[in-house]
Amino acid sequence: MKFPALSEELLISRLQPPKSSCRLVLDTDTYNEIDDPYALIYALRSPQVRLEAIYAAPFHNSRSSGPADGMERSYQEILKILELIEEKRPVFRGSDRWMATPDTPVESPAARDLVERAMASEEPLYVAAIGAPTNVASAILMEPRIREKIVVVWLGGHGAHMPDAKEFNLQQDLFASRILFDSGVPLVQLPCLGVVSHLSVTMPELRQNLAETSRCGDYLLEITEDAMKQNGNTSRVIWDISTIAWLVHNQWCPSGLIPSPVLTDQMTYSTDLRRHLIRYVYFVERDPIFNDLFDKMRDVH
Repeated sequence: MKFPALSEELLISRLQPPKSSCRLVLDTDTYNEIDDPYALIYALRSPQVRLEAIYAAPFHNSRSSGPADGMERSYQEILKILELIEEKRPVFRGSDRWMATPDTPVESPAARDLVERAMASEEPLYVAAIGAPTNVASAILMEPRIREKIVVVWLGGHGAHMPDAKEFNLQQDLFASRILFDSGVPLVQLPCLGVVSHLSVTMPELRQNLAETSRCGDYLLEITEDAMKQNGNTSRVIWDISTIAWLVHNQWCPSGLIPSPVLTDQMTYSTDLRRHLIRYVYFVERDPIFNDLFDKMRDVH
């Protein structure tokens, strides 16, 4: 699909970090990895954002039988976490399959809500996407005008200096990932290997900061310890909190404007200097991000 270009003035304006409390929706494959629950709670406990809704994203790996099952398990996990921390937010089921063609959206309650929510206000709606971007890309295809209303903050791909972009979120739905890069939607990319991979933590640090702080803290310790034992890890990257960190304290996630990369069939990046701009995060400040997260976790009763 050919998307008309946004004006450069509007695009650059949207790519500036938010200056005050911003509207936010979170698109998350919550059951896939332990980092999604951390990001969800971080968003809920950060006054710098107003989390309006949560979308369950699809995923397929050893923790699901397919994208539909992954989405449903994520939906149920979102509800479980909201109950744990005694919060209420609208939660919507997302895509039950990947995009079959570059121009075919996957209809879902999440995609429909994103379109309606984005079009309902002049204030920009930030979309923190921490899974395969099928829901977000589908909404853009369903109503391209939302590109003027939203800013997508996506954890996806690897650093531009890496040999390829074969990262889980990106490669689960290549068509959807390309829409983020090609549609001209204001996009903030937080790459995984080489950038967000700095957000590593150990169990002793987690126990010191989360033990007996809340039911939710105990739950996070439990799932993190189980995941580390299963994988034989002594540390773990909590990837998804990076998107929330950029929104609440962007100085901890230094970034710059670059031409949107071309995502090839081989899942590598190609550069075309004539392309529209995106914001690219090239580093994350590990310690202040975790300190902020831990401070906010301790407030959960």
